[in-house]
Amino acid sequence: MSTFDPARTFRKLAYNNALANHRLLHACAVLKPGEFEAPGTSFFPSIKETLNHIITVDWFYVDGMEGGTLGFQAFEVDEPFDDVESLTQAQAKVDQRLIDLCEALTPERLISTVSLHRGNRIQQERMDDVLAHLFQHQTHHRGQVHAMLAGTSVAPPQLDEFIVADDARFRGKELAELGWREEKLMH
Repeated sequence: MSTFDPARTFRKLAYNNALANHRLLHACAVLKPGEFEAPGTSFFPSIKETLNHIITVDWFYVDGMEGGTLGFQAFEVDEPFDDVESLTQAQAKVDQRLIDLCEALTPERLISTVSLHRGNRIQQERMDDVLAHLFQHQTHHRGQVHAMLAGTSVAPPQLDEFIVADDARFRGKELAELGWREEKLMH
């Protein structure tokens, strides 16, 4: 019987996050003109605004977990990307940074303190708590984009078939596009 490894859980969540973003952004790439920025019903009023929010928050937290001091500079531009293609490229980069961070996790690193620069103060949190918060944030807002896609010409993609081994049959295309092998995802 193997022992529980919390770092493995966070590694899998990081890969799941990248796969879900990959699938969702590929769906958004085939939206008809105007649908990306069209008003929708959600916390943020469009797919564009929601996806831009996801990436700026990712920049903030990933930088903090890497030991950086980017802080609120991550939010200087509310919508840094006007098109799906450039947003997809930037999201893939921050997703890879998160994967790399999670690949390097140790039990000690998981309970280490992360400094999040919030303007006039520095928020101190445990790494595992920041990771849990970030994955929840991403899932929450991806779900909103998923729901908004239902009102467009593009069917919302399946986003919850990544974590378990039995779902390998559904993710082969994306793994090939990302240059990953199934063994990497399931380690």
